[in-house]
Amino acid sequence: MAFTEIDKPSDYFNTVLYTGNGSTQSISGVNFTPDWVWIKNRVNTTDHLLFDVVRNAPNFIKSNSTSAEVTGLTSVLTSFDTDGFTVGNDGGINSNGDTYASWNWLASNTTASNTDGSITSTVSANTTSGFSIVSWTGDGTSTATIGHSLGVIPSMIILKNRTDVTNWVVKHKSLSSGYNLFLNDSSAQYNTTGQGHLADLSSSSTFGFVAGSSGNNQSNGSGDNMIAYCFAEKKGFSKAFSYTGNGSSDSPFIYFGFKPAFVMLKRTDSTGDWQIQDSKRPEYNPLPYYLEANNSNAEVDWTSSFPLDFVSNGMKIRNSGTQMNASGGSYIGIAFAENPIVGSNGVPSCAR
Repeated sequence: MAFTEIDKPSDYFNTVLYTGNGSTQSISGVNFTPDWVWIKNRVNTTDHLLFDVVRNAPNFIKSNSTSAEVTGLTSVLTSFDTDGFTVGNDGGINSNGDTYASWNWLASNTTASNTDGSITSTVSANTTSGFSIVSWTGDGTSTATIGHSLGVIPSMIILKNRTDVTNWVVKHKSLSSGYNLFLNDSSAQYNTTGQGHLADLSSSSTFGFVAGSSGNNQSNGSGDNMIAYCFAEKKGFSKAFSYTGNGSSDSPFIYFGFKPAFVMLKRTDSTGDWQIQDSKRPEYNPLPYYLEANNSNAEVDWTSSFPLDFVSNGMKIRNSGTQMNASGGSYIGIAFAENPIVGSNGVPSCAR
């Protein structure tokens, strides 16, 4: 029997929940030294805070905001540790008694220079899990290319200009050709013509841009510091998915080939929030709680109309609402695994 490439997904991605203490504390249980940490306060209206090893702690950006990178604030995440990370007393990350979700990814725990593109990039990449963090200084042109170090064509890229107040830019393999999304708002996919945003994903070594009337500022601003999170699908670990809604409570099943630990999805043909659900909130089906990458809202409780189930090989939508299942609605997303369908020990994964 052939087994998946990644037998233990928690070696590369893990959700860790914690409770703030209003002081400083080390958060453990990640299972590795994370290169990318995304944190959200579950009970209060606060920003999503994103940290990575390429930009270095304590610098952070906010998925729900157009704001530039915040630097030098020592009350937030201060270090990436062997089994997690350390946080200060900032309310967005460690308010006393508040509960938090942290999503953690492993890249390479180091950085390297990549000269595959026309602009040299700095990259932390993990080709086993299909994840890389890429930074570069923009040159303002649409002809620029940037090396991503994945070795295969990415299936999704999330990009932010760190220097300027600009939208986040997202390209997913299932978006219409020539179209992008904004991570920080709920708008439908938009035509990139004249916008200067991410071009269709087609190269195993680089990504590029489309011609933009504004000098490609959001995706490759001249002299600006840029950051991109790049993902390639890996069997048994990650899936960039798409589906069409049916507007029924007997809703679509989306096959991943693994039991998911994390799912982020968005409607693309109309407005819809970027909904995030993970297997720790709670550890049983159906999943009643979600957070929204584009909003600072506290965690939403759908107990009265459960949105979805995580099952052994994918997810089953349990709701007819337009955020997840409008009749004829188009949706995209990305998922990371808790367990493969069958591990190297021959034991199949079970539903929750």
